[in-house]
Amino acid sequence: MARTLSQPLKSNKTTVKKAVGSAVPKVSAPDFSKSPFNVSLKPEEKIAFLREMLRIRRFEQQALKYYNQGIMGGFLHLYIGQESVAVGTASLMNGHDEIITAYRDHGHALAVGMGMNECMAELFGKGTGCSKGKGGSMHFFAPDKHYWGGHGIVAGQTPLGLGLAFAIKYKGIKGCAVAFLGDGAVNQGVFSECLNMAALMELPVVFVIENNGYSMGTSLERSSAIRHSLASRAEGFDVDWSLCSGFDLYELRASLGDVMDKARTQCRPHVLEVSTYRYYGHSVADANAKKYRSPEEIELYKTEHDPITLWQNQLLAEKVITQEEVDKIDAEAKAEAASAAEFGINSPWPSEESIFEDIYHEVDHQTESGRTGRHFFSE
Repeated sequence: MARTLSQPLKSNKTTVKKAVGSAVPKVSAPDFSKSPFNVSLKPEEKIAFLREMLRIRRFEQQALKYYNQGIMGGFLHLYIGQESVAVGTASLMNGHDEIITAYRDHGHALAVGMGMNECMAELFGKGTGCSKGKGGSMHFFAPDKHYWGGHGIVAGQTPLGLGLAFAIKYKGIKGCAVAFLGDGAVNQGVFSECLNMAALMELPVVFVIENNGYSMGTSLERSSAIRHSLASRAEGFDVDWSLCSGFDLYELRASLGDVMDKARTQCRPHVLEVSTYRYYGHSVADANAKKYRSPEEIELYKTEHDPITLWQNQLLAEKVITQEEVDKIDAEAKAEAASAAEFGINSPWPSEESIFEDIYHEVDHQTESGRTGRHFFSE
């Protein structure tokens, strides 16, 4: 059974029994397009969201092609199926907000404005990559775009996100920090420590749980002791929490826009659990990706809950865009991704000397401590 759009994934063995003759009251779904964060959107902005989601998907499909050919190495954690979450979040940033995420970071990177060339080159391990070929798939960074990167340690980015929130408050900046984590990372002890400190210090941080239903290859039901949601754990730390769908871009923007605004103005932390779904495995190296999930489940999400298809159909229904324009945008995204792959393949490898660079700020800038090797002690 598929989960509802605002609830965690349920076990396929779950059954729902209805009493004979019982009436189920119909509840009208909220019209999230009328949210203050959506009602004033211009047609070109809505089209831009579709363009960015398509760019992310075509970028990753191109990367998958070369990874499967053995031309690209390392890890590759694909975001396909979750594009709306990154694009929706980036669209709400006010120029003073900071975001940080885990190892599934390509979508967030492109959404905040990183270029395909620098990102693709990083996947190929080339010197022209955003991390000079030293980081790979899990370590895209662009501090100039308020993006503090992907991180390979599960939940390791959450205390860093907390630090970003502390800096925002300390400096009196009218912004917030958004720290993404997965449903598996919620079980890491450091996340609970972050909730405690965020509440104690009243920090403007929003923890966004991208709940795609599986911690690597383990379902939510088998990996987490939950009642109603993962976000409800925040209650134990007096932190506000809520749920929303990551498939409907209007709903996501309405929910996230509200909590980000409250974080900025009230300096209150918040945990938002976003239901989403990944079509591929934990990483491309996940050989069991089609064994712990049924083919029917994957197909259901692709056909009925794909965020790009849903948003495209929404714009077509609103007559904001035509099918011909959609096809043109998609073709442009494919061409850009193919060009980025060529750029990455043809880029030079990092030099041998560069292995000693970007290790310590002091060494790179040849400060006294960098020249003497005394990084922590003056004597």
